[in-house]
Amino acid sequence: MGTLSLAWGATGLLACSYAGVEAVTAAVSSAGSCRNSRFLDRLDQVRRALDGYLSGRRREIALPVDLRLATPFGRRVLEATAGIEYGATASYGAIAAEIGSPRASRAVGAALGANPVCIVVPCHRVLRTGGALGGYAGGLDAKRYLLALETGRRTG
Repeated sequence: MGTLSLAWGATGLLACSYAGVEAVTAAVSSAGSCRNSRFLDRLDQVRRALDGYLSGRRREIALPVDLRLATPFGRRVLEATAGIEYGATASYGAIAAEIGSPRASRAVGAALGANPVCIVVPCHRVLRTGGALGGYAGGLDAKRYLLALETGRRTG
């Protein structure tokens, strides 16, 4: 899966990203990420939730999410994506239609590629029409792993 960088904002998880710590720090510095012990405790809570999910012991990561790093369009996409149930998938076109922009499937893909809270908002559950994987910020191996984890077809 690789390394995930985490950041907690005033109202919830601000970043869960495959980008390195430096990139996440730069992105969240203007968004008000906090560095006190209360927020470090929150990040430990996120780490435990992710560990439980990635080990297959937990099906949901129920954490407050702060989407201020996403564009307004991106927020609509991420809110729709958050509704995709564990083990299920949707297409980029279906998400576009759900948010009222049926011709914006490529823009949906771009918004998902910029998802600041990957895994927690499960952009890995969005596929191309016909079931092809499409892209994923963590790479296609990570996307395959997450989909296999959720469908019980994990092999290692």
